[in-house]
Amino acid sequence: MAFEGLTERLQKAMEKLRRKPKVTEADLRETMREIRLALLEADVNFTVVKDFVKTVREKAAGAEVLKGLNPAQQIVKIVNDELTKLMGEEAVPLNKAAHIPTVIMMVGLQGAGKTTTAGKLALRLKNEDHARPMFIAADVYRPAAITQLQQVAAQIDVPVFEKGTDVDPVEIVREGMEVAKQNHNDYVIIDTAGRLQIDEQLMDELANIKELVHPDEILLVIDSMTGQNAVNTAQGFDDKLDITGVVLTKLDGDTRGGAAMSIRAVTGKPIKFVGEGEKMSDLDVFHPDRMASRILGMGDMMTLIEKAQKNFDEEQAQETMDKMRENTFDYNDFLAQMDQVTKMGPLENILKMMPGMANNPALKNVNLDPKQFAHIKAIVLSMTPAERENPDLMNPSRRRRLAAGSGRPIVEVNRMIKQFNQMRKMMKQVTNGNMSGMQNLFGGQMPGGKMGQMAMSRMARKMKKDKAKRIKKLRKLRKK
Repeated sequence: MAFEGLTERLQKAMEKLRRKPKVTEADLRETMREIRLALLEADVNFTVVKDFVKTVREKAAGAEVLKGLNPAQQIVKIVNDELTKLMGEEAVPLNKAAHIPTVIMMVGLQGAGKTTTAGKLALRLKNEDHARPMFIAADVYRPAAITQLQQVAAQIDVPVFEKGTDVDPVEIVREGMEVAKQNHNDYVIIDTAGRLQIDEQLMDELANIKELVHPDEILLVIDSMTGQNAVNTAQGFDDKLDITGVVLTKLDGDTRGGAAMSIRAVTGKPIKFVGEGEKMSDLDVFHPDRMASRILGMGDMMTLIEKAQKNFDEEQAQETMDKMRENTFDYNDFLAQMDQVTKMGPLENILKMMPGMANNPALKNVNLDPKQFAHIKAIVLSMTPAERENPDLMNPSRRRRLAAGSGRPIVEVNRMIKQFNQMRKMMKQVTNGNMSGMQNLFGGQMPGGKMGQMAMSRMARKMKKDKAKRIKKLRKLRKK
């Protein structure tokens, strides 16, 4: 995942600082040296690194920081604030036209993921704005580009305007805009051609399309795995087209993440979205403050909550909580919860959004192979309805039958049942406000140290408060 190496190095530097009873000028110099090396290794632009380190050092070197209470924590806060500023301070929404349609022009080099990103964006607009987007297929050069766009559009039920590969792209866009106006489409997303590198012919064509439609957004799609080249690409497109924003793709891949931290500083243009997965739903708004927290290993609880709200049915979640509290949570509930969790994305990414879990040793020892979910599901589906409803029925002979029915080793069946029982016990403790179950899970160490403990304690208090509200409501209903 992006930033993994950077997060690990920055966390080590900050941890070393926290362990010192008193922070001296020499300690600060050593910390800033480690931060500079960590950023350069993450492929952040050299000039950006130089300015960043200088700013942090100047703000942290003051006597009120070094001689004040908790100097290490103050320095962490300065680093966090400056990282947020570096990436843009706050999320920037899409520009919208005063009258429909809003025109979004997707530009970028070949292989950056323009067409797929166009599909993800259209789905997001459909789901969030209840919009009626339309695609215009203006890439007439790349083999099967139109077919790919049609396949993406079919997945999300969005119309495509195309005229084949023998018509001038500017003419295709002109006719497509007329159709969009006739059909009252809210958004028009133009999938333009890319090249393996920036060339004059590509830029002239894009400039002509821009001149014709005056788009509300020119979104540059960049593969974050290209590192420093991503910054050069952004500069090239911005000089010619005056882009309005950037979409970073493949941020979940094996990337050092430097592009995300350099583009805003170099071009002055905001990163509006990031792609962190292959599914059509895997496009998220870019929040600089949340990304800074993730880079520093402080988690991203807001994004985690938003993902949960999007994928979890509130009524079903409440019913599950009640079952956990009453210790009646069974394998049917377990299957339903597992399905909902997998919709949120890779489990590894979800866990890393919790404070302190980005490089937590406990997480490194957990097997996060996606195939495990399929194996667990096979074991549960091999159970009889009675066994799923009553987990206590699992005697040795039933376990042997499950192993044979699911095609999994008996050891794996026993391990799954043991983990299910432990989880059931732990969740009962958590829902009743007792956090010892969570502490046991992490070997007596809560995720994120004090920060994690505070977050978990708040969660426990909220659960208790919600429980009290429900009891009060029930009593009122009974009186009536």
